[in-house]
Amino acid sequence: MRIIGLILIALLSLTSVSGTAHAAQVKMVVNGKTVTDYDINQRALFMRLERRGKSNADRRKLAEKELIDEAVMLSEARRLGFEANEKAVDEAYTRIAINAKLSANKLTQILNAAGVQTKTLKDRLRAQYAWQAVVANVLRQKVQISDLDLDLAAKEKLGETTSYDYMLTEIVFLNSAGGSVKSRTAQANQYRKNFNGCDSAVDLSLSYRDAAVRKLGRRHSTQLPDPVAAELAKLSVGGISKPRTVANGVQMLAVCQKSAAEDLTFVKNKLRNEVGSEKLESESEAYLDKLRKEASIERR
Repeated sequence: MRIIGLILIALLSLTSVSGTAHAAQVKMVVNGKTVTDYDINQRALFMRLERRGKSNADRRKLAEKELIDEAVMLSEARRLGFEANEKAVDEAYTRIAINAKLSANKLTQILNAAGVQTKTLKDRLRAQYAWQAVVANVLRQKVQISDLDLDLAAKEKLGETTSYDYMLTEIVFLNSAGGSVKSRTAQANQYRKNFNGCDSAVDLSLSYRDAAVRKLGRRHSTQLPDPVAAELAKLSVGGISKPRTVANGVQMLAVCQKSAAEDLTFVKNKLRNEVGSEKLESESEAYLDKLRKEASIERR
């Protein structure tokens, strides 16, 4: 929702938007739900805060389309017996405020000062919740991914650097010891030069200040950043990677065990989520397009 951008622009717009009220004129009736000129203006103002649309006219067209879609979503949700949970809508509104490091009241004040009523944002949230219920209960069952397809896709993901299982030990030269990254890297390189296998990793670390050793356990190469996976693929058991800077210091990874990956469960689960999400999004768009074409839309 680009909420941070929304808040910043709203703050800049505190004195630039008129709050003048006007009589609401019905512009459309979508499946029995009225959409007024005021609704369209409000949504267009909100889109301006989101930096959507190139002009006011463009934003009004986008607003009309979005409001039609939301009316269709709500209509289908009601037909299937899914009512929008107002408590959930209020909680979502509060979460948006918290994510922007604001209270819900402060978010309301900022939106109102920019000419946008809270109802505009809550209407969108209400439609999103209703549609999520439709997708979860109607469309998700249509998204079926066979294990055979996943097996084939998982094998295609594997390459020269991503076809290994490792047992890894992490060695980190922590920033808490003071000194520059350069000096800590020099110490890490000295450690690496004297490294003689995972069994002696802890004992060797005792010669250095604030050098932490932690067993990471089993890792598939696809769970690692590509550059790390490429480096580890070239190492034998007992090898250790070059120092690399991380958030808390300088890190190295020691290869305690290494074998060809036979269990592709992790890769398959990751693919299942990725492919499932793509298929579900495609099904959702197709379903909404069908409902939109079948909807009763009266323009006035």
